[in-house]
Amino acid sequence: MKNSILVAGGTGNLGGKIVRALVQMGADVRVIVRTSSDPEKVNQLKQLGVQVIPLDMSDKVALTKACEGVSCVVSALAGLEDVIVDTQKVLLDAAVAAGVPRFIPSDYSLDFTLLPAGGNRNLDFRRVFRTYIDAAPIAATSIFNGAFADMLTGQMPLVLFNINKILAWGNPDHRMSFTTIADTALYTAHVALDPYTPRFLRIAGDQRSAREMQAVASKVTGKEYGLFRPGGLGLLGMIIKIARTIAPGKQELYPAWQGMQYMHNMLDERSVLKEVDNDRYPGMQWTTTTDVLMAHLASSNKVS
Repeated sequence: MKNSILVAGGTGNLGGKIVRALVQMGADVRVIVRTSSDPEKVNQLKQLGVQVIPLDMSDKVALTKACEGVSCVVSALAGLEDVIVDTQKVLLDAAVAAGVPRFIPSDYSLDFTLLPAGGNRNLDFRRVFRTYIDAAPIAATSIFNGAFADMLTGQMPLVLFNINKILAWGNPDHRMSFTTIADTALYTAHVALDPYTPRFLRIAGDQRSAREMQAVASKVTGKEYGLFRPGGLGLLGMIIKIARTIAPGKQELYPAWQGMQYMHNMLDERSVLKEVDNDRYPGMQWTTTTDVLMAHLASSNKVS
């Protein structure tokens, strides 16, 4: 039981990396997958030598059986309220019923405990589940990693490569936290195998302000980057409200305004991490934003 870990969401990007990290660390890994999961992704998990258990995620009896004898349940589930709240509740109830001592919820995000509710739909779902898990007879550990640094070269419009600018809403010297998916996954694997973790752990592979990112991008690309400053957080908040009105996206996981909400949260002065838990596992080597941009540039040069 000591090193037996059950992972939910193992067919996803983060979940798959958590599974691989656990296997490399010698853990006995079980992965529960939906019966409708992509067969190719399921086969990739099987090739790692883990036990793959297909089941209905609403079936508490089947989930309870899958949880028997494990020391920690790791959730890497992604979705809206029906997943983050409803499905995780069933998974948590099953873990409790099976006597699992520890649970890691799918909270991989900025530290939403520092911010008021109502400013980010997807984080509000996690707040709801937090209330539920804190009332359950199980030890829980949430991992807060800021934003995934991988998104700096794609989904997050912070580094504007086409115009050699860094987007800077509000205070350009406000520092934001970034951690790669791979580093978050490796840290999560360490946490899953560590029986003495606190309720919250906070990590940041790098912390950079828009002005600091300007210097990083200029150095990495060899081009002079400037700051693109469209306005303050008040204006960004107004744009978010307008975007939610004209393009609701209620059934989308990441509509455009959701990304804007996350950016707004990251730039909120209250979101600054005064301390991080990076040194909890000394063997970790953290990937910086410079590393991410350099890898992106090298990849782009290969393609071109």
